[in-house]
Amino acid sequence: MKKDCILCNLNRMPTQRVVLSNEHCLFLQLEEVDKKGVQLEGSGLIVPRAHRETAFDLTQEEWDATYSLLQEVKKYIDKKFEPEGYNLGWNCGEVGGQHIFHAHFHVIPRYKDEPLAGKGIRHMFKSKENERKVLHD
Repeated sequence: MKKDCILCNLNRMPTQRVVLSNEHCLFLQLEEVDKKGVQLEGSGLIVPRAHRETAFDLTQEEWDATYSLLQEVKKYIDKKFEPEGYNLGWNCGEVGGQHIFHAHFHVIPRYKDEPLAGKGIRHMFKSKENERKVLHD
């Protein structure tokens, strides 16, 4: 546990709740994702109990526990929120979009009525706004 880490000290986030857990990890959801039709409806994070900076730092046991918990999380979300699809992912490092430096696996249900329905994570990376500047000699 790291003293200044918000995911090691969940009491600092009063709207964050533990929905499911196992020996090595927790599934967290913010209260606001419980409302029908909100952005990120039903989404949450799977986080290791031990402080690990990125997914690359997880032990084999933590990977196995993440997989097991993900199966339970999907059943829970399918029953409660009835999504038509999912996006799953880790952001690793600042350039990779990680803002909280405690590994966390995003579980994001997707719905047919979303404006970006059918657009996956590749859509963001392949967008014109993400085109890299080619350097010429």
